[in-house]
Amino acid sequence: MKLLFEILISAILHPVAVVLMWINLAGRRDLSSTQKAIWAIVGLIWGVGPILYILVGDGVLW
Repeated sequence: MKLLFEILISAILHPVAVVLMWINLAGRRDLSSTQKAIWAIVGLIWGVGPILYILVGDGVLW
């Protein structure tokens, strides 16, 4: 249920989702700086970036 809710938030409120994703990225220690930069750029893709981050990058929005 939480995953579905996060996907809906990501698709509708993309700017908020991107900011939350960047905050989460800043605190992650398991990614290198290059990986963080790539995820930050991918997150800008409207409606799909944060969803990919949640599904593939093992990220969370809150």
